[in-house]
Amino acid sequence: MTPIADILAAATPTPTGFTTMIPADWMQGRTSYGGISSAIALHAAQQSEPDLPPLRSAQISFIGPLAGEITVTATKLRRGRTAAFIQADIVSAAGLGLRATFVFMASQPSKIDFDQRPPVTHPYPTPETKVFTGPEAFFINNFNFLDLKDGLGAGELLRWARLRATAGLDPMVQMLAIADALPPAVARLFDGGFPPVSSVTWIVNMLTDAPATIDDWWLLSAKSDFARNGCSSQTMRVWNAKGQLMAEGMQSVALFI
Repeated sequence: MTPIADILAAATPTPTGFTTMIPADWMQGRTSYGGISSAIALHAAQQSEPDLPPLRSAQISFIGPLAGEITVTATKLRRGRTAAFIQADIVSAAGLGLRATFVFMASQPSKIDFDQRPPVTHPYPTPETKVFTGPEAFFINNFNFLDLKDGLGAGELLRWARLRATAGLDPMVQMLAIADALPPAVARLFDGGFPPVSSVTWIVNMLTDAPATIDDWWLLSAKSDFARNGCSSQTMRVWNAKGQLMAEGMQSVALFI
């Protein structure tokens, strides 16, 4: 298990970002887990500009495999009075693997205060709850999980998840690192083994300036309503342990079967 904070602390600065290594225990096949590469890109974006407001939205493209030594660059696209747009790229020996656009924007006074989504009520795990992790050679070894199965649809996943090491980690970086920890929801439609699938794009909207939870537990949801012609579209949500919605997004998933 390699803490994300250790990966970031070991980075070597460059004029436009930094270089670092993606350890083997953060890999999923020939590429790194999308949450870790996205979190590294966010860290680079945060370091590129002084006094950035909170992260509001991320648009991430998983372009190619990322493994071993990586070079991360961050470029300011525009910074206005209320919002800053920062692009972050990650390159490894195989070429460009990830490109992200991060939007940082402070809360603004508004006459509108509208929220029709009720909080969730699933109790988060206690120290006595039996949770699971993954094999040491796979990225899920860096997490604890608890699956919830009652009342779910055919293409739906619901799981408590937490990083096993969070000390020294920025809350937004932690959120992005864990928000992709579910397998693609379309996997539930297959019988007999995990299907060959790959995330293509990921859009995340942060619904709070300061994500926080209890004992590092987050409730993750992924739901695929459509899968056809080799592509699945899924919606994703993240709640904290109090049932408050912290983030939501969408992901496009390629199917190779």
